[in-house]
Amino acid sequence: MEQTEETTAVVATETAETIAPPPAETTAAAKPERPDQYPRFRLAARIEHAILMTSFTVLTVTGIPQMYAWAEWAKWSIDMMGGIETVRIIHRTSAIILILGTVYHLFTSGYRFYVKREPMRMLLNLKDARDIWDTIRFNLGFADHHPKMPKFNFGEKLEYWAVVWGTAVMIITGFMLWNPISTTAFLPGEIIPAAKAAHGYEAVLAALAIVIWHMYNVHIKAFNPSIFTGYLPRDQMEEEHALELARLEAGGDPWPEVALPVLEDRRRKYMIFTAVAGTLILILLYWAFTYEQTAIETVPRAVRDALAIFTAPG
Repeated sequence: MEQTEETTAVVATETAETIAPPPAETTAAAKPERPDQYPRFRLAARIEHAILMTSFTVLTVTGIPQMYAWAEWAKWSIDMMGGIETVRIIHRTSAIILILGTVYHLFTSGYRFYVKREPMRMLLNLKDARDIWDTIRFNLGFADHHPKMPKFNFGEKLEYWAVVWGTAVMIITGFMLWNPISTTAFLPGEIIPAAKAAHGYEAVLAALAIVIWHMYNVHIKAFNPSIFTGYLPRDQMEEEHALELARLEAGGDPWPEVALPVLEDRRRKYMIFTAVAGTLILILLYWAFTYEQTAIETVPRAVRDALAIFTAPG
């Protein structure tokens, strides 16, 4: 009888220990802490940004003074950079880097869409229109909550497509200015001054957009390190990409995975396509950059001033 009671007591004690919750310290230690950094950009995207940032900066610094070459500040800037010949060489070298970076972006985008079958998240849709309206209402105090937005919000999408548009305009008009004789063999001569105006004012517009829009949103309002580190802090994710944050915290993968056999087959096909297309593009670019003998050396200022005496009216 005593043994039975003792056995019953032991079983009851073990059952109570099993049912009872563990101490608070044990629970806290066992529960994984919520991460404070969330994946945002892969290495390829960060490389693309570095190429774009570097080439755009150099193009702006060397291009806008050429547009306003009559101004004293522009003359001083050009002289500080080694003279107009050096500035033009630097400008065109940066243009080549920008174009190569654009080709790289096209190939990496194709890899994501064809090989990885990732959705085209940069396309604008109806939700973006609703988010714009809800953001305006929130900023004016007519809504209590900021709209919850996906991995890329409407502001980032608009900025992306502005870069696409601006880059296309700059490359096309830049080619015309680089090869004016070849261009006017197919188009009217008036296209060259028109291309010069479009090239220059698009550059000014792009520079202002970077300084006013981009710099404010990613550096002044709140520093966004994700394009450099690949990760974004939780508080910024919650404010600007709440839907993506919820998806990741629910266990979603940052980027979709593809079964290895399928991945290898698609990758092999895409690499063959990339090798052929890349070679053809490089040949085309080499032809475009070297087809026409473009004057780099300019008439010295002293000679130009002397010639002005004979060409001046009256």
